[in-house]
Amino acid sequence: MTSVRKGQAPAPLEREQFRLQFHRAFADPAFGKVQDALAQVEQIAWENYDAGRKAPRTRAAGPGFADPSYELSDEWRATHERLLQAERVQKDAATPSRILLINGAARNDGTCPGEMSKSWRMVQWLRETLQAEVPDVRILDLSRLTSDYGRAIHPCKACVSTAMPLCHWPCSCYPNHAMRQTNDWMAEIYEEWVAAHGVLIVTPVYWYQAPSPLKLMIDRLVCADGGNPDPTSTHGKKADEAKALELAGWPYPKHLAGRAYGLVVHGDVAGVESLRRNLSDWLGWMGLIPAGGQALLDRYLGYYASYAASHEELDRSAAFQEEVRNVGRALAATVRRIRAGQAHQGDDGLVAPRPK
Repeated sequence: MTSVRKGQAPAPLEREQFRLQFHRAFADPAFGKVQDALAQVEQIAWENYDAGRKAPRTRAAGPGFADPSYELSDEWRATHERLLQAERVQKDAATPSRILLINGAARNDGTCPGEMSKSWRMVQWLRETLQAEVPDVRILDLSRLTSDYGRAIHPCKACVSTAMPLCHWPCSCYPNHAMRQTNDWMAEIYEEWVAAHGVLIVTPVYWYQAPSPLKLMIDRLVCADGGNPDPTSTHGKKADEAKALELAGWPYPKHLAGRAYGLVVHGDVAGVESLRRNLSDWLGWMGLIPAGGQALLDRYLGYYASYAASHEELDRSAAFQEEVRNVGRALAATVRRIRAGQAHQGDDGLVAPRPK
């Protein structure tokens, strides 16, 4: 049996350290008139932190789980049940096709930049194009992380690197009420991915990489590729139990496999090809199906030109606008073929000699 390595994490906060950290969220002098009430809230928050009160509402898992007596988080169970229902609807041939259209840019005109992103404009063109061919088009605008009050995608804690069964599907790391790691948007985002028959990501390049909101979502989708749908099998986050499960033979289920995908990656100097390849590799690894060469688009707009006139450059790029629309058309056609049983991947049915 492998060992669980320890010794990296810092010591828990002492009481006074916790008080200082807690009140940083209320530094505005306007909170001065409620200091007594905040002190009461702080005391409860400290007690929850000190006790490690991650999930305040739990109940026995019940039938269908490895350990029916394990106290399962009500919040995790609610997300789990929504995903099961979304999967049932998605697999039902009688239901309308659905495409999830994702804006990966962090910029919008509701926050510091004061102007919408070019990616958002492309999303609008794609919505118009897709709605002519697909009954149900949903938009996931990740820029809301920068403009919505209290909205968060918390970072992945890399449970999978300890053992795959420790990474639960959906993610059970959040919410963690003891650590004030709440309002996690991923509970809703998982459902959008599961319900979709096709996914189309539109994103700019930020410093050669994916924008941080998009990367946060990508990392948190690791549980969709090999994740454990039964947290009772590891009794929550018991690393030794998860290691034993993986070493005994883990199937690495691909929870999003079979959906189609398209990409639009744009930039102004460098990085579009590498980011498009990275996104294609990631989606392909999860078992999603590319919608053809014209559905995997990377282009430069205003190459080495000013940032200030980039929207005007987009206005002038009629060929690029049509290329973007073609990504949507190709994705819609691929979804139709998949749902009609006409699409075939050459590796369908092959057993991977080294699954992971």
